[in-house]
Amino acid sequence: MLLSLGLGLVLTGLLAGVRPWVLVPFGVSVVASMVLGSLLIPWLQRWKAGQVIRQEGPQSHLKKAGTPTMGGISFLPVGLLVALGWTGWDPQVLAVAGLTLAYGFVGWLDDWQVIRQQSNKGLSPQQKLFLQLGIAAVFCGYLAWQGIPTGLTVPGLGRLPLGGLFWPLAVFVLVGTNNAVNLTDGMDGLAAGVVAILLFGLGLIQADPQLSLLAFGLSGACLGFLAHNHHKARVFMGDTGSLGLGGALAGLALLGDQLWALAWMGGVLVVEALSVIVQVSYFKYSKRKTGEGKRLLRMSPLHHHLELGGWSEVQVVGSLYGITALLVGLGWAWWHWAGV
Repeated sequence: MLLSLGLGLVLTGLLAGVRPWVLVPFGVSVVASMVLGSLLIPWLQRWKAGQVIRQEGPQSHLKKAGTPTMGGISFLPVGLLVALGWTGWDPQVLAVAGLTLAYGFVGWLDDWQVIRQQSNKGLSPQQKLFLQLGIAAVFCGYLAWQGIPTGLTVPGLGRLPLGGLFWPLAVFVLVGTNNAVNLTDGMDGLAAGVVAILLFGLGLIQADPQLSLLAFGLSGACLGFLAHNHHKARVFMGDTGSLGLGGALAGLALLGDQLWALAWMGGVLVVEALSVIVQVSYFKYSKRKTGEGKRLLRMSPLHHHLELGGWSEVQVVGSLYGITALLVGLGWAWWHWAGV
């Protein structure tokens, strides 16, 4: 699956008119991430950095306990350094890199607490949200300082001016994308593969060539990580990886005026997050009305609902890869048709 996905992305890029040299950072990141992951896994095992599996999840996942986590440190730096090297430390790329590392550090703190306490409870939700909002506020300050247009461009509809409403939207995108990737990271290879495809799609339509290189570099790093994270995973990305990737996606979309693409191409992330919101909201509502909480899904996020319905992990992951690839293809066609 890894080889097929990599070749498929490269072929898609070439067919979309991307010059071959632009895809070099993608290939370099794939190889470097694979090599660094191979070196990191034994070290994490010696350090006993094993994942603690929550008891409330699918019982089949309990056997994954002890698998090394915090794998984000093996691929996020690779994608960022490759992109920065290729772009000559471009200021916009540097800004997204800083955002990625800031959110990755929050994830690292959470992973460290899980490992240290040997409990699946890391940072409290309040602590994590406070840090996420703080980083979002700083990045929005950077956007304001750069004079970024406060609007939303939708292919075919033109630019929709938002004025002051842009800033709460930007904060929502930053925090929401963080948590969406984190929620999607619940099966071997799921988040890494979905985000690799999504990043590649954002790179295809990115107007800023430097940000495009960053998207391709991070996409390749995710793909290289999949060599160790596909079923059965030898390492998990942890919150270090998922929160860092969420920051990268949001930063690329905000700086590149591609919020529409993030929402459309990242439809799997959106649905995964919505499935949790709907499940929790309905449970609380039904408990308040009837005294007994009821669930719409067997378990949330959606990938667990499908798994408990009889799908294997490989089937769920492969299907969500396919849906993401379809959304990316349709998004690119939409962008191309509209002549953006």
